[in-house]
Amino acid sequence: MKFGITQPFDCSYLATEQEQLLVYAEKDKHIAARYGQLIQAGFRRSGEQVYRPHCPACNACQSIRVRVKDFAPSKSQRRLLKRNQEFTSRLVHSPNDDYYRLYERYIIERHADGTMYPPSRQQFESFVLCSWKDPIFIEAYKDDLLIAVAVTDDINDGHHHQAFSALYTFFHPEFSQFSLGSWMILQQLQHAFRADKDYLYLGYQIDECNKMNYKRKFTPHERFVHNKWQIDHKDSF
Repeated sequence: MKFGITQPFDCSYLATEQEQLLVYAEKDKHIAARYGQLIQAGFRRSGEQVYRPHCPACNACQSIRVRVKDFAPSKSQRRLLKRNQEFTSRLVHSPNDDYYRLYERYIIERHADGTMYPPSRQQFESFVLCSWKDPIFIEAYKDDLLIAVAVTDDINDGHHHQAFSALYTFFHPEFSQFSLGSWMILQQLQHAFRADKDYLYLGYQIDECNKMNYKRKFTPHERFVHNKWQIDHKDSF
């Protein structure tokens, strides 16, 4: 496999750090299968790009995955499920026109200070869609109103494991008080369990970044540390 390394740039998560990425650089018809192997080695997808952090002075980013069949919601997660029981979710294989309008409002009202502002349809599609891997979508509704979407990859990780990989979630800003980010992970776990998946990959965990630490609350989970998946015993909620 061929890889490239980006130039250093300011880290999006740790203000004092510089970031570099190791990027899969081949274009071939087997890239979807390669991605299944690479996610097992701590890589992740964004649009067409498959990458993982490759920072010479920092190793704060650790790929994290939840063991779907062993997962049991914590007390707070059970309360969240009960609180949001009026909402429903479903798994679909094709996006609909309502997605972009919801995404646009989410970015404008929640992330106007981020790198994805201002939103555009082209930016949205280049971020979540992929020519070599069609994502699936978990939609959440209150009655007939679409309130959240979790863009998810359905993958074989190359070691006889089946998995979902959470790519990005966006939701209706007026429902912020319902902790929809965490609730949508619970929905992804439920759909993964129904689909007989082994893992739900949640991307990168950075302990020093407070806005990342919600991922640690889904247990049991494993982290990719020193090129090896290790069960995380210290996170117990």
